[in-house]
Amino acid sequence: MGGLRAASPPPPGAGPDPAQPAPRVAMACVVASEVATVLAVMRRNVRWAGVRYDGGGADEHLDHPLIAGLKSLRRRAAGWGRPGRWRDDVDPLLYLRPFLDVVRSDETGAPITGAALSSLHKLLSLDLVGPTAPNVAGAMGAVVDAVTGCRFEVTDPASEEAVLARVLQVLLACVRGRASPALSNRHVCGIVSTCFRVVQQAGTKGELLQRVSRQTMQEVIRCVFARLPELDATVVADEQIASCKSQSLGDGDLENGRSDYVCLNSSGDEVDNGSGFAQDKAMMELFGVPCMVEILQFLCSLLNVAEDIEVNPRMNPIDFDEDVPLFALGLINSAIELSASSIHRHPKLLAFVQDELFRNLMHFGLSMSPLILSTVCSIVFTLFYHLRHELKLQIEAFFSCVILRLAQSRYGASYQQQEVALEALVDFCRQKEFMAEMYANMDCDLQCSNIFEETANLLSKSAFPVNSPLSALNVLASDGLVAVIQAMAERTDSAPRHHAQTVQELSEYFPFWQLKCESSNDPDQWVKFVNQQKGIKRKLMVGVEHFNRDKKKGFEFLQGAHLLPEKLDPHNVALFFRYTPGLDKNLLGDYLGNHDEFSIQVLHEFARTFDFKEMNLDAALRLFLETFRLPGESQKIQRILEAFSERYYEQSPQIFVNIDAALVLSYSVILLNTDQHNVRVKKKMTEEDFIRNNRRINGGNDLPREFLSEIYYSICRNEIRTIPEQGTGCSEMTFSRWVDLMWKSKRKSVYIACDSCPFLDHDMFSIMAGPAVAAISVVFDNVEHEELLTGCIDGFLSVAKLAAFYHLDDVLNDLVVALCKFITLLSSTDIDDPVTAFGEDTKAKMATGAVFTIATTYGDHIRNGWRNIVDCILKLHKLGLLPARLTGGTADDQIRAHICCPARLDPHLQWHLQFCQLALPKNRMD
Repeated sequence: MGGLRAASPPPPGAGPDPAQPAPRVAMACVVASEVATVLAVMRRNVRWAGVRYDGGGADEHLDHPLIAGLKSLRRRAAGWGRPGRWRDDVDPLLYLRPFLDVVRSDETGAPITGAALSSLHKLLSLDLVGPTAPNVAGAMGAVVDAVTGCRFEVTDPASEEAVLARVLQVLLACVRGRASPALSNRHVCGIVSTCFRVVQQAGTKGELLQRVSRQTMQEVIRCVFARLPELDATVVADEQIASCKSQSLGDGDLENGRSDYVCLNSSGDEVDNGSGFAQDKAMMELFGVPCMVEILQFLCSLLNVAEDIEVNPRMNPIDFDEDVPLFALGLINSAIELSASSIHRHPKLLAFVQDELFRNLMHFGLSMSPLILSTVCSIVFTLFYHLRHELKLQIEAFFSCVILRLAQSRYGASYQQQEVALEALVDFCRQKEFMAEMYANMDCDLQCSNIFEETANLLSKSAFPVNSPLSALNVLASDGLVAVIQAMAERTDSAPRHHAQTVQELSEYFPFWQLKCESSNDPDQWVKFVNQQKGIKRKLMVGVEHFNRDKKKGFEFLQGAHLLPEKLDPHNVALFFRYTPGLDKNLLGDYLGNHDEFSIQVLHEFARTFDFKEMNLDAALRLFLETFRLPGESQKIQRILEAFSERYYEQSPQIFVNIDAALVLSYSVILLNTDQHNVRVKKKMTEEDFIRNNRRINGGNDLPREFLSEIYYSICRNEIRTIPEQGTGCSEMTFSRWVDLMWKSKRKSVYIACDSCPFLDHDMFSIMAGPAVAAISVVFDNVEHEELLTGCIDGFLSVAKLAAFYHLDDVLNDLVVALCKFITLLSSTDIDDPVTAFGEDTKAKMATGAVFTIATTYGDHIRNGWRNIVDCILKLHKLGLLPARLTGGTADDQIRAHICCPARLDPHLQWHLQFCQLALPKNRMD
């Protein structure tokens, strides 16, 4: 114990310790003590007690090599106690190798292996291996190799569980200690892989090991990704390779032994080949970004592992489907929480988050499990907070396809899903700049959904109870509305009002699809840009409505609005078809398949808007047919496929010798898709049939068999939807849509970050003011809890502030009228004692206070609402609830007023009534 106390650091501010060598002597004692412990445990076993090893007669080989190595270490440790030697000159392998040999040996039982692992854990947790020690990379690699390849004889289940728990402790100490930067990417991946194998094995063990193994893996992930902020994105990896090669301790010789042995690196423990990490050059580099990418990829692969495992009939399918994906999502959440702020500095890691990680989050966001949905929303919230500038289109897709879809009951979501989705949405709304940024980047983007408008409408509608009493969902939606309105109200105080800029109407057509914001940091530039985009988008939506009813009238409207040139040309019409959301896909498919010359030119220009580089033909065809409905006429199908084949061959000439080969295979893929997914087809086409049907189509030669097989199985697994979903928003994120999203993300406009200035709040408030007042009023009318009532009043006052600030007098008048309806004095004919009733009615008193606060603060903007306010004042005067100093009455009047309302009105409510002293007739008593 004295050694451990001596090794502890001095208190902060302490001066130099004159006994500086003491910690080194103490650590040497720790090594000797651990050697003695392991030897004592070994001697308890008959196999090792008094055994002599025949090594050829030499005295130094009288003991078994394992025991001899420990004894040799014990002798050396005494010499390491001299000053200046321990951390600077001693190779860590000299005092780690004897313990590692015991761990790797298959001759030792569980108690001996456990003792050696405990010793390793103590040496690592006490930071005996420092970052500046010689050969520290080799030593840390040797520890990982030995522990991940740990093999021991099983004597009883309890001892096996104890050893597995100690394995986890050692691996955690490796990534937590000061020497962890010396680990290579390969070893870090090996640690994570081994931890997961222990988690798997723990499934058949006791509950304690199950919990410990999962918790340890969480800690390992946290330690790994906590290093990302410390990594320099400009480090050249090639300079690090030579210094991180670790000494191999014979991993290749470790194979599965008898059934009474445990080997942690057994290949049989892998699930769906997910735990094997790439062993390339990058994996030999020092602990850095490559291992983090591999770990995230491994965790994403775990999300789908349950789909390939048979479910026990006795197990609840929901619980089973939750377990592995929920565990993987928890690990991903831990990783993202600690590293999200630095991911943007590492392109490879950012690219993985943008594509594969977010695609998996989109998929599991629609899970029936509320736990999985909640975890997914937490991950996306963290990504939004740190990486929204790099994830614009991904965030838009998540809201359109997950959050807004689940939060609306008409899309078949369960009550639990609606609640979780709405809670997540309100969390986003509580971020003060969230709605402003959604409006600027989504609603004012020609190719994005109107996320702000849809969210505001959803919250307003969700606050209204439908044929039922007020529920938690209604109150939650009201909280979201109040949070958005309060954020707008606060922005009015932070800076002078930004006067609405007059957006110049388009006088002639110009290619607005390519319009970019000149500077996202200059408000004068980006405010003008987004207002212009919003104006164009509104007209486009009107044009879409006209086009869906009548193509000719739609084109005429768009030409009149200068959104298409006066003389239509194929290129601009193709751009309109490609990038305008909401077009009727049936009409679009019929138009593109027409035989007239202009439609054919539009079709080929339309095909040229797609990027099919590095895409398989089936993936390209999915993306192409996702944008319209393939017509039923064979001639139209032929013209459409000809245009597709021409574009695909243009970008993939290395696959086909001519356009005809691409056309024939495209036809064949459409036929295969119909054959495999039409219920009327009883005899399905086999792989051999498909390959045989496509022989000699490539200029008289065959296409590669692997290429055709990949297409065949892709079509069998996932149908090409020749009848895509109509409209925009709340649609399923298919693979082809995701490919298109990633293609657009490479060409997206810059993300505009909104600060605390109310540049766009006028338009935003105009959109949501009316529905918000109505929704908050419904909640205020149906709740009794004082905290909820206070929240509604805060929302009303914020609405009044905004309405006055932006001179929206109609909104302010409607608010005053709505509040006056809650004052029971105006309709209290059936109440025997209205004075007492008013004093006991918290809701009426709060509404009265809010009305008078609005009147005293924003009275210059009130018009018709004054009638309701004066009616309320006269009623108060008639009931004797006004203080005498307001009415200017006699002493008797003052006495009566004092008797009538000694404490029935709150002092602050009386103060709010002072403004109306001049409004009351001096001697009016009726």
